Amino acid sequence: MPFALASPAFESGQPIPALFSCAGENVSPPLAWQGAPPGTASFVLIVEDPDAPAGTFRHWGVYDIPAGVTSLPQGAAARLKSVRNDFGRSGYDGPCPPPGAAHHYHFRIVALGRAELPLAGAADVASLWRAAAPYALGEAELIGTFRR
Repeated sequence: MPFALASPAFESGQPIPALFSCAGENVSPPLAWQGAPPGTASFVLIVEDPDAPAGTFRHWGVYDIPAGVTSLPQGAAARLKSVRNDFGRSGYDGPCPPPGAAHHYHFRIVALGRAELPLAGAADVASLWRAAAPYALGEAELIGTFRR
């Protein structure tokens, strides 16, 4: 079975409900994955918007998710090890594009061959990705859209 990421809240390529955005409650959506590669010791989850006016904008980065975990419930962000997003805050900040065209939000779960990542207290999502990349065994992606 291939490594796959899904959400019961929205289908791949479809709109993300406002509940999970700055126009709603700004809580993290429920997510579930399956088919992690053999040797997976932990997961990293990153959410990015490559359509942002100034380039890729990072909304969420969490790490050291144990290998036995295969889902996150709605609002799980507060219980996870998070790094600073591009809003300058630790934790989840959902879609919040400028009014106009829909943006694409890439939810990426990355299986790592390492249980824990050594990150400094002020780490951001970009540095999380750099720290995780050498240990990546596989990646699954779910893309949702959002428009204001």
